[in-house]
Amino acid sequence: MKRIEAIVQSDISLQVVKEIRRVGAEAVTFMESLGQGQGQRPEIQGKIAEFNSTQVIISVVQDSQSDKVISSIMEVAHTGQNKDGKIFVTDVRETYDISKKQKVNQ
Repeated sequence: MKRIEAIVQSDISLQVVKEIRRVGAEAVTFMESLGQGQGQRPEIQGKIAEFNSTQVIISVVQDSQSDKVISSIMEVAHTGQNKDGKIFVTDVRETYDISKKQKVNQ
């Protein structure tokens, strides 16, 4: 299984979630975040904001679904600007169901 974590601009985050679900991700975690990347930070009341407002979208999918999910995120989030965000992909070695107090077979 793969854990796909996408950091995207707030204004397109709901579109990204919708597209991830459309291509087959069963579950998505969505978090508001603040970050400092290469993109320009907005000016608020005459001052440059210290952080950009972004969203972190996380989904764990079968290996066979990962390319499709990654492609869908890039398609929706891409504008060609440095502020578009990042996608991180990691292997999930183990999963546990807290309510059942047991390891989940993958």
